[in-house]
Amino acid sequence: MKANNLLEQLPTDLSLEVIENIVTSDKVRIERIVSLGHTSPELGWYDQEEHEWVMVLSGHGVLDFEEGGTVHLKAGDAINIPAHTRHKVLATALDEPTVWLAVFY
Repeated sequence: MKANNLLEQLPTDLSLEVIENIVTSDKVRIERIVSLGHTSPELGWYDQEEHEWVMVLSGHGVLDFEEGGTVHLKAGDAINIPAHTRHKVLATALDEPTVWLAVFY
């Protein structure tokens, strides 16, 4: 057994957002997402079949919800997004990587 630190060994090339599976099973998927100024595409919304619990480990991000509301997340903040809640990422930190921990269930 070996412990992993999710804030270490960050990708050096962040020209694209990096999504890494940490744990996968039939009922849950846990990802580390590393962003640097990345946002959702202009057109369209995420509309996922799964619930998503997401936490910002470092940096910050801004989520927008189609039914209204914008949520600003800083390190330590978390939010649960029910399945089919249409949302997008409006902003992530430009001066440091934003590291997200996302649990899909």
